[in-house]
Amino acid sequence: MTNDVKSLSGGSMLPMAWLLSAMMMGSCVAFIPRHHPRVEPSTLLHIGATSNYLSFTGQNTGASVAAPQQISSGGGDDEFVVGVLGDLHIDPRKFDDYEIGREHWLRIFDETRARNCNNLALVSLGDLGESKSVRPKETSELFAGTTECHMMAAEYLRSLGVEYEVVGGNHDLEGIDEFKTDEENLELFLRAHNKPAPQFLRYIGEKTALVGLTSTVFRDAKYTSHEVTIDEDQLNWFEEVVTTHPASEGWKIFVFTHAPPNGSGLRVLQENHVVNGCCWLNHSNENQCRKFIELVRENRCIKAWFSGHFHLGQDYQDSITFPTVDPSEGPYPNRGSCVFAQTSVMRAGTSRDGRQQSRLIRGNNQGFEICTIDHANNGALRVDATINYKDCNHEVGVYAHEDITRQGDQFFKVYAPCAGDSLHPPDENLIGYDEYGEIRIDTPITVDSKAWWYMADGRVMGLLNGMMIEYDRSTLAPLGLVCGADELVGKRIAVVDSGIEQNCFVGEDLGMEGADCTDTSQSREQALLLVSADNSVVVVQPNEDGSFWRKIVRNKMIREREKRRELAAKEFLDRSQPVQWSTPGGASKSEDVDVVSSWGPYTSTQGTAKKTGVSGLTAPAMR
Repeated sequence: MTNDVKSLSGGSMLPMAWLLSAMMMGSCVAFIPRHHPRVEPSTLLHIGATSNYLSFTGQNTGASVAAPQQISSGGGDDEFVVGVLGDLHIDPRKFDDYEIGREHWLRIFDETRARNCNNLALVSLGDLGESKSVRPKETSELFAGTTECHMMAAEYLRSLGVEYEVVGGNHDLEGIDEFKTDEENLELFLRAHNKPAPQFLRYIGEKTALVGLTSTVFRDAKYTSHEVTIDEDQLNWFEEVVTTHPASEGWKIFVFTHAPPNGSGLRVLQENHVVNGCCWLNHSNENQCRKFIELVRENRCIKAWFSGHFHLGQDYQDSITFPTVDPSEGPYPNRGSCVFAQTSVMRAGTSRDGRQQSRLIRGNNQGFEICTIDHANNGALRVDATINYKDCNHEVGVYAHEDITRQGDQFFKVYAPCAGDSLHPPDENLIGYDEYGEIRIDTPITVDSKAWWYMADGRVMGLLNGMMIEYDRSTLAPLGLVCGADELVGKRIAVVDSGIEQNCFVGEDLGMEGADCTDTSQSREQALLLVSADNSVVVVQPNEDGSFWRKIVRNKMIREREKRRELAAKEFLDRSQPVQWSTPGGASKSEDVDVVSSWGPYTSTQGTAKKTGVSGLTAPAMR
């Protein structure tokens, strides 16, 4: 790949302060718009340099499914090394960590080349810029997604000395003041990083391919703008790639996306991504959300999938999940032949658990290792897992270490139900229906309550930290918030039949007699009830698509406009005081006035939804 976006430094890295200054003055490279057609798999670049990489080492201890087979090195086109960067969130005011990380990567790549392995690549998992103003005294414009942001990110990635690929994350089209549409913002993203299309396919090693998919929706998001959305064209392209590179012919595919797919089993953030509906790829589209894991199950050429998004470290064993486990350790996870790996962050200020880490993949035709580069420890390299190919359709993974935990780490772990399999019963928190076909949880809910159950249509509900969560019926991955702890704690739960024939109203419209009683669903109708101590009841109504999790957080563009209207209301009061609008005993300054918005089904302009109760409508939690 040849970069046609020329380095401002003529090949060497300029001081970032100078680069930022140059961009502010408008002295950056001019771009000429061009059309980026869909790239067919058959037309993409094939990189296959010969190499003679050292044999992989590392002591393997901890949970395992089999003794690891040593991945030997005999030299050849099959050996490769790939660096993987998590969310960069570059802030030009805080560049020290990036410079330190750069030195770590340059050293690693130089040492790799010294061992005659030139089959190298670098993949950035997106979210390249800080989602804040980097000059707050001058402008409120967010840095992420702007021309300035992507130019700086491209310059940084080029400076690491290896040809790079990048996938877009949920913040990479956030240049909402500079670009009116997602299409315009995406065009800049592609040009800045010399990408012919949002997706990429790069061959590295013998019958080994790197595949990346980009989020292309921000302004046009139906719900939260921070959902990572792979458009239908890319999804169809991806399906074509994996079906035309079958495992039966020896193909091995490594996938890179900003967020992981539903069903990956990776550790997630319940207080952020789960409740807001932006955990998984295409999270709010039920069919597309499940499509990715279905492709993994059906196409065993997919050997590994790397993602970022959560800003969580790589010290936990569930930052890597294997396609199979020993039956003594639990049910079969049904993840095809794919290992899923979470990738941390480089800059300290962006980490949610204090880790500053990147991933390194070292592989050949026998398998691969997943390693950690610890940027907080002088770039120390640690082997996290060794994966050996048993045949075209199977691989065995071994963890190289136990969890490396710190105080507070459990906060980041979400309870997930376990349905069991033919060898294992469901976990003890599964609640069944009684003799009347009802579910009753008679003990008042607390933040420690754990329970889950199936609705009649197969949807799965469960309790987590005092909240009610909906889980995916196939993978049992958390989908979103149904009821917040503010509404649920202290109440009891019941699930009862509601399709009672004698309660069906028969309309008088000619020719429609009895139509109102027609049951068009495949399962019986039910009501999900929250019962207070005084026997007041809240009926939790499903969404139009039958799901229950609340799509509370909307598109960021809409929320920003609403916030500006509220600000305009305060400024209006400032201009109008004190004559026209003051009242005896009333507020005299706009900051003393409580501005309240009134609109549709939404209750706030917040970008994080943790409450579902509506004051004056639903009964408060009993604490």
